[in-house]
Amino acid sequence: MKCRHCTTELRHTFLDLGYAPPSNAYLKEEDLCKPEVYFPLRIMVCDQCWLVQTEDYAEAEELFSSEYAYFSSTSKSWLAHAERYATAMIEKCSLGTESLVVEIASNDGYLLRNFVAKNIPCLGIEPTASTAVVAEQQGIPVLREFFGQALAQKLVADGQQADLIAGNNVYAHVPDINDFTRGLKTLLKSGGTITLEFPHVMRLIEFTQFDTVYHEHFSYLSLYTVQRIFKAAGLRVADVEELSTHGGSLRVFGCHDDDPRPASSAVTDILNEEEKCGLQDIVIYRDFQDRADSVKNNLLTFLLQAKNDGKTVAAYGAAAKGNTLLNYAGIKPDLLPFVCDAAPAKQGKYMPGSHISIMPPRQLDEKNPDYLIILPWNIYPEIRHQYSNLADLGTKFVTAVPELTIR
Repeated sequence: MKCRHCTTELRHTFLDLGYAPPSNAYLKEEDLCKPEVYFPLRIMVCDQCWLVQTEDYAEAEELFSSEYAYFSSTSKSWLAHAERYATAMIEKCSLGTESLVVEIASNDGYLLRNFVAKNIPCLGIEPTASTAVVAEQQGIPVLREFFGQALAQKLVADGQQADLIAGNNVYAHVPDINDFTRGLKTLLKSGGTITLEFPHVMRLIEFTQFDTVYHEHFSYLSLYTVQRIFKAAGLRVADVEELSTHGGSLRVFGCHDDDPRPASSAVTDILNEEEKCGLQDIVIYRDFQDRADSVKNNLLTFLLQAKNDGKTVAAYGAAAKGNTLLNYAGIKPDLLPFVCDAAPAKQGKYMPGSHISIMPPRQLDEKNPDYLIILPWNIYPEIRHQYSNLADLGTKFVTAVPELTIR
């Protein structure tokens, strides 16, 4: 395999999680007796541009189907994050009724609805019909397509160029990152701004966040690598912010390479921090497998001990990261009988691979488990607050990443 960005032959494995089904391929009851598709889940690192990337097996169309079950609006904290972003960008970019905001991977309208409320024209680009229809019901126009250079050229030919292009947690999801970035360049109006949010690979390594590795994530990104990809497409990183979302993310602000705005000092600061952490040295990538195995083994030990002690265990959050963790650890319903999730689209279905049933959150009050594992550890404070009544009744809350913690 060659690097998706610079075409260097890949020689270094960062992480090998064996075989797993796509993390968002939730199963209906009738699917449980049918064959399930598994793909290798192996992550490589390029020793030239330092792009961390999945080995090529699954196609995007197989991962983002019409029944895609991730709805951004399920998380209240994420909705608040989107509202703060919209308010800030309306002011920063002086957006008004003559502007155009385009969001790539607009999901269920969680972000663009804030611009619609201010009468700012917008367009969502979202290939999954299950989420696009929800956005359309809120008055958001949506193109149900995958984004790339060809679609950008078509939009420009139709007289549409964007003052602001937003992409939250999509840059890591595209198989052809060069074509996607060239599309951003084409679609962006002169003087316009691109913002991309993505989990920072430096934090993934620092906090052993191996469960954020799944087939839908084709790339794991550093600012250094994003800057290289932007430069190759005629774009430039003008600013960057560190975010707490998803265990530690970056929000990069991009512009055309000839845009007169100066680059902020934050760009140099984070590039220096990445270099200091060793992100351009193969050594830091070599011991990650052992750290991931330790997380997996500690969770298994905990579940086996809980079962031996006659304790009841449930989980919250049928998230993709939870599926990665459960499948790599080989956890089945005998150790974890059910997972609760607030998304109606997931309730009544089963986790891919593990076949653990997904139930509505009211089951937690009925079952009152001894332990509740929060699989999406990045929103632990939100879930802990939301279910404080369980703590009052004696339930202990558990997270497995970056290390097993029982509170």
